[in-house]
Amino acid sequence: MKRETVLYEKKGHVVIVTINRPEVNNCIDPETNFKMAELWRNFLEDDDAYVAIITGAGDRAFSTGADLKKWSSFIKSRKVNWFRKNAYYGPGFGGLTRGINIFKPIIAAINGMCYAGGLEIALAADIRIAAEHARFGVLNRRWNVGLGDGGTQRLWRIVGLGRAMDLILTGKEIDAQEAYRIGLVNEVVPKDKLMDRALKIAKIIASYPQGSIRTDKEAVIRGIGRPLEEGLRIENLLFWNLLLNRDFFEGQYAFAEKRKPVYTNESEELKDVLKHD
Repeated sequence: MKRETVLYEKKGHVVIVTINRPEVNNCIDPETNFKMAELWRNFLEDDDAYVAIITGAGDRAFSTGADLKKWSSFIKSRKVNWFRKNAYYGPGFGGLTRGINIFKPIIAAINGMCYAGGLEIALAADIRIAAEHARFGVLNRRWNVGLGDGGTQRLWRIVGLGRAMDLILTGKEIDAQEAYRIGLVNEVVPKDKLMDRALKIAKIIASYPQGSIRTDKEAVIRGIGRPLEEGLRIENLLFWNLLLNRDFFEGQYAFAEKRKPVYTNESEELKDVLKHD
């Protein structure tokens, strides 16, 4: 029986996506890439899935990027228009980096080497938790492979232009503590505590009403690179969009009535919600 190269597990409202090619340091071949795109689409469309964790199998590597042996033949077989379509519509590397808008929270549990395209996948997450032995770098620099899935666009937004250029141009490796120091990762934990910590954070986020979580993430993402005035407009429009969700009112009613809110995360027509008054 053929082994699945990417795993999808659901624990309550939390989904865990695991790159399952530990024998090649969880590098991603075309087949795995398109399977991951399918699974991220499943997460996006599942109303009962609130938060996702992306990690790698084993404790050696999160992902070392593209399986260059497999991608070379795949790329050579593509027709010329495939590249333009892929740039605009994806799927991006790991099914996550381009061509899909997911405003549900995503946590990267970085359990080892995080290089090249693997780093780009981690950058596409919202929160990055690293094991103590994790290492990071744009090692594809050594093989004349560029960053094509967010490395040149997301890295500097996270760590600043100077640090990003240093990593991109030198191709040097950094350890987990240095990654934490420059803001590349949010936390560093012992490797045997990594998934526990990622799951704890995911469950905390999943315990909240999801409407404001998603509109706030969307406002941040859509506001990047825009003038402040335009960003504020986006934020406010998304804020008022919460009025279409009964949970927005449930929080206020619970506060006024001095009780614990009961959230449903289900949309209702505004007129139905206002029957409470």
